[in-house]
Amino acid sequence: MQVIFLQDVKNVGKKGQIKNVPDGYARNFLLARKLATVANAASLANVKQEEDKKKLQTALGKQTVQKLATAIEGKKFVIKARAKDGKLFGSITAKDINKEIKKAGFDISEKAIQIDHIKDLGEKKVIISFDFGISTTIILVVEQA
Repeated sequence: MQVIFLQDVKNVGKKGQIKNVPDGYARNFLLARKLATVANAASLANVKQEEDKKKLQTALGKQTVQKLATAIEGKKFVIKARAKDGKLFGSITAKDINKEIKKAGFDISEKAIQIDHIKDLGEKKVIISFDFGISTTIILVVEQA
């Protein structure tokens, strides 16, 4: 019997997958527990429509991330911190950089910022990795307060 999985079933199938399974297993386990539905013309069309919808949402999300990456590419952000002889008291973290980026009007996840703690003054290149494998570089200037 051909079924469409409504939920992930370990070692059998994933949600949205269409698969042939034994009739008894389908009737007594999958259909009884509403883990799958029988694959007919209407349900197959529904699955196709859902797949198209997901692809469209993914494409729109990727396009939005790409716009954000190009907008922030090469921008210079300045952070002032207390320092003595070129060394900071403490360090600049991804959280501090994220706060400065948000002040400029860009909404970026703190986890996207790829940098170790900065412990000295000067200009640094910071890589920001977005979803969909898109990354960009910004310039961070650490000045003495």
